Amino acid sequence: MDDGEQLIEIATAEGSIEGILADAPGAPGGVLMVGGAGGGMHGPAGIYPELAGLLQREGISALRLDYRHPNELEDCVYDTLAGVDALRQLGTQQVVLIGWSFGGAVVITAGAESDAVVGVATVASQTYGTSAISRLGERHLLLCHGTADATLPDRCSRDLYARACGPKELKLFANDNHGITNHRAELLDILNEWTERVLAAAGATATGGELTGAHT
Repeated sequence: MDDGEQLIEIATAEGSIEGILADAPGAPGGVLMVGGAGGGMHGPAGIYPELAGLLQREGISALRLDYRHPNELEDCVYDTLAGVDALRQLGTQQVVLIGWSFGGAVVITAGAESDAVVGVATVASQTYGTSAISRLGERHLLLCHGTADATLPDRCSRDLYARACGPKELKLFANDNHGITNHRAELLDILNEWTERVLAAAGATATGGELTGAHT
């Protein structure tokens, strides 16, 4: 665990959920990151801790969440929504969700169910369990995928992109794998910049142009 982070437990009716929080006190925007079918809190190419630190320094609270029951879609969506609620209790009004692999289906589904979510980013997402993508509405969507992914082919993200109706971006990494390890630095920069941009746009929209992050 990096400096500036703390291990937290989120109490729910279904049991406690563990996470690592890089809190930016008073931050109107936050990001929640989840892993793949095996759970964990490090993400593709291990970038989640570094991404959390970068965002925290920009005044964005970052929560890395571990599932109670990895690979159980309904339970993992429940955990993710509980994480969103935990961020909101800290004063966060707008949240971006980031999910890797199986976690792509988790954040797409959870994103469609929460009014606090303004953006959803996936890395090497599966397509199973993603029917909610049509209900993301005007939430921003970012899809990242390596073109040599031997676990989930890049046509998964291309299919999701085709089915999405709102503002969307597709980033393909040539000849890269499921963790996008060959383009780690570029993936980190893209997720960092996109998250900041989406949260800034959400804040500006909510206040008619003045960036405060408060809903009206």
